Amino acid sequence: MLLKQSKKERLLYYVFSTRAEMGAKAAEDIAERILLLLKEKKEVNMIFAAAPSQNEVLSGLAANREIAWNRVNAFHMDEYIGLSQNHPQSFAKFLNNALFDKVNLHSANLIHGDAKDHAAECRRYETLLKSYPADIVCLGIGENGHIAFNDPWVADFEDSSLVKTVPLDEICRRQQVHDGCFASLGQVPKTAVTLTVPALTAAPYLFCTVPSKTKRAAVNTAVNGEISVDCPASVLRRCQNAVLYCDGESGQDLL
Repeated sequence: MLLKQSKKERLLYYVFSTRAEMGAKAAEDIAERILLLLKEKKEVNMIFAAAPSQNEVLSGLAANREIAWNRVNAFHMDEYIGLSQNHPQSFAKFLNNALFDKVNLHSANLIHGDAKDHAAECRRYETLLKSYPADIVCLGIGENGHIAFNDPWVADFEDSSLVKTVPLDEICRRQQVHDGCFASLGQVPKTAVTLTVPALTAAPYLFCTVPSKTKRAAVNTAVNGEISVDCPASVLRRCQNAVLYCDGESGQDLL
């Protein structure tokens, strides 16, 4: 059941009673936008977050048989430094399992977390993003308000780069344990490659899906707090076509 639909500045947001309803609505809206863009363009370029919070959305998209996935170029928004694409905890592996290997994509463009030269890898991926400007970004919000791995202490709304290496905030790293991605904090990598805030917000359409009670404070700050790098997700309120989807737990303070 839809509990609330409202808008804050430019950000449209929904709160649903259940996580399943939240994910289904987000997947439906994303699919609709893909289909509309495919009527206008030969190919659609999409950036995906890799996290358990995206499970319902990715499952819904993977099951969609109307989308001509062979006209979609897929990218992901961050990767742990030091993990190969086949590592069980890599974001590349997550997205391959959840979506990329289930549909016939035109291309799946993955960040090489195990690249020997991290700066060169950032330049390589930035070149790809410039060659295939994103039409749609499917993202989430971290417990500390981050989008991708732009934690509050490294986020820059005016970043001159599209891709960079970053140290990871401890709250961010603990979230990976809360999400069940790692058994302990010591196992979570301390650095990552991430798309920057401008790389994400340059896309004309952003769909942000954020379930669970652990995200309640971050969601409230993103929607009702100051637009600031102290909560990087707050930048969504400046984006023309950004939509936030919450369940009853994450969106409780928005009701």
